[in-house]
Amino acid sequence: MQLRALGRSGLKVSPLCLGAMTFGEADASSFMHKVGCDDQTSHAIMSRALEAGVQFWDTADVYGQDGLSERVVGEWFKASGQRDRVVLATKFRFVMPYGKGASRAHIIRACEHSLRRLQTDWIDLFQIHMQDLDVPEEETLRALDDLVHQGKVRYIGASNYAAWRLVDSLWTSRSQGLERFVALQMQYSLMERNLEKEHVPVAREFGLGIIPWSPLGGGFLTGKYRPGAPPPEGSRLAEWKDRLSRVDAPQNWQILAAVDAVAARRGATASQVSLAWLLHKPQVSSVIFGARSLAQLEENLPAAELVLDAADLKELDEASAWPLHYPYDFLHRIQGRW
Repeated sequence: MQLRALGRSGLKVSPLCLGAMTFGEADASSFMHKVGCDDQTSHAIMSRALEAGVQFWDTADVYGQDGLSERVVGEWFKASGQRDRVVLATKFRFVMPYGKGASRAHIIRACEHSLRRLQTDWIDLFQIHMQDLDVPEEETLRALDDLVHQGKVRYIGASNYAAWRLVDSLWTSRSQGLERFVALQMQYSLMERNLEKEHVPVAREFGLGIIPWSPLGGGFLTGKYRPGAPPPEGSRLAEWKDRLSRVDAPQNWQILAAVDAVAARRGATASQVSLAWLLHKPQVSSVIFGARSLAQLEENLPAAELVLDAADLKELDEASAWPLHYPYDFLHRIQGRW
């Protein structure tokens, strides 16, 4: 795969990013119970992904329970000896046995725990999993800046930030001479395009590389689901029935029909088309995709090379378009953009 720059940073990443959220079999205390894969399968997926050129991997301390996903990745690093070939991203912020939040104390503690679980000396991209309104952004950034200067972290990123908080953070970094976010990991897909109102313009202005999560709408855009039919047994939405009820909406079925039409023309799968649509967005650096089996991994890999033409993109854009409200409708009507 041809590597891409992560925003305007010097870090180069594969267009597809292997999401490790499903690595390891979590027990009933975890939100990932019954939707993960065992260690052996996880290791096989990592080996095959790297062989195929997917060298950008993303995890988080809360995936699984008590750092399960990070531990599984760390065991693979130890067994394979290929840590240097992987651009590794992980996240902190949510509740762990030793604390939570974005305070200096928790950030330093979270980094040390992640390094131990991952069995590595450094993290390529250390991301705050969600903004913390209880902690001044300068405190968060100074702690991350220290970790970069100590060599434990190479780049920093944000996830699940409001646009105003993100701009405030970037201004704080600039005005105080601190390390700044180079990447923004957010939910983004044909079913969730609200990011385009404010976050995409911010990313364009400040040179952030967008890393979409849930690019397949929690599995809905794989094409396995049909109106009025029960979800396939063993699928993620079969386990998370409340999420299926939330996506069972007319526009989402309209989007899926457009995806199916483009897939038929391109000789591709619905998943490949949905991933490729994101990869055609100029601010997107890499798209996170998950795999619970080697078959799922193999199905998604061709998305990195799938070319959609203007007609394909227009059909997908129109099917997934969201209504413009003030001030966006006013700005668009006067100048055609905002």
